[in-house]
Amino acid sequence: MLIVSRKNVKTQKKVLSEYQEKLYLLIINAFNQTPLHMNQNEIAKIVVHCCYHIHTTLGSGLYEKIYEEILCLELEKAGLSIRQQPEIPVIWKNQRIGLGFRADIIVEDQVLIEIKSVAAITPVHYKQVITYLKLTKLKLGLLINFNEALIKNGISRIVNGL
Repeated sequence: MLIVSRKNVKTQKKVLSEYQEKLYLLIINAFNQTPLHMNQNEIAKIVVHCCYHIHTTLGSGLYEKIYEEILCLELEKAGLSIRQQPEIPVIWKNQRIGLGFRADIIVEDQVLIEIKSVAAITPVHYKQVITYLKLTKLKLGLLINFNEALIKNGISRIVNGL
């Protein structure tokens, strides 16, 4: 695994903001420069870092769609592949039943992200993510509520079948 120090990063990337530097170190050190070999937890770590940066910069109170768009930009900038608003069909006995649902973001075809900007997360929000995880057969979902004073209180990990 490649180890990169802060000094090396600054010499390699002369004009890095503190956020970009942290994200660069996170990706290089933790994931050996290739998103192809990342597991769900490593992807989730980058997502959480991006959410923290967005929340500390913009704060709470914006529409969900704004946070979704910015998070997509940040994840792509981090080198991750994303699918925004992908269709999640419902299959019943090998027959497709209508459109089904749309997830907010799926990262690297491994982590589902559902974004909220609400006063409080309710049990129905957790059930929504669990349903999406079952329908997509993904193992990890992140329910992120940007309408919290501290973003760490607004991030919930939800697992499917573990």
